[in-house]
Amino acid sequence: MTYLYLKALHIIFIVTWFSGLFYIVRLFIYQVEANQKQEPDKSILKAEYKRNSKRLWYGITWPSAVITLIMGTSLLIEQPAYLQMGFMHIKLTFVFFLYLYHFACHRIFKQLQQDIYKYSSQQLRLWNEVATIFLVGIVFIIVLRNAMSMVWGFVGLVLFTAILMLAIKIYKRIREKNEGNTSKQ
Repeated sequence: MTYLYLKALHIIFIVTWFSGLFYIVRLFIYQVEANQKQEPDKSILKAEYKRNSKRLWYGITWPSAVITLIMGTSLLIEQPAYLQMGFMHIKLTFVFFLYLYHFACHRIFKQLQQDIYKYSSQQLRLWNEVATIFLVGIVFIIVLRNAMSMVWGFVGLVLFTAILMLAIKIYKRIREKNEGNTSKQ
């Protein structure tokens, strides 16, 4: 019964962690775009995005990442046989890279809190999709588990990534076209 409670908590905190990862990069995008506005909008919006980012990052995203790690480790302690299964090695590799993504987001967060702007809103839009790719990959690995299904899952992940990148390019063109039409009026 303990295992099921740990698993439920693990899933809950995975969801809140991903929610934080998805939204924090959106806030980065908004802050970068606010930095290009005229005063007083620029100062007001930047202050608001910094405040909201700080609350999200330290109040939801970081605690969720830590609790996810604790619950995941607890699950493996409860069921050590999972460590003998190939799918778990692949999943843990994805999770390792997800934590690297989290730390990279932390670096961007710290830079933006100090008004250091190294990335464009378009670069951050692409960066925002990395968490989506990790989510899709991890879920398919956990659900499919066997090797042949994982091969097809990997092919699907590559196709999903390609479609996602194409959608981002199309969205950018539409957005630029709409901004061009707005400025002509």
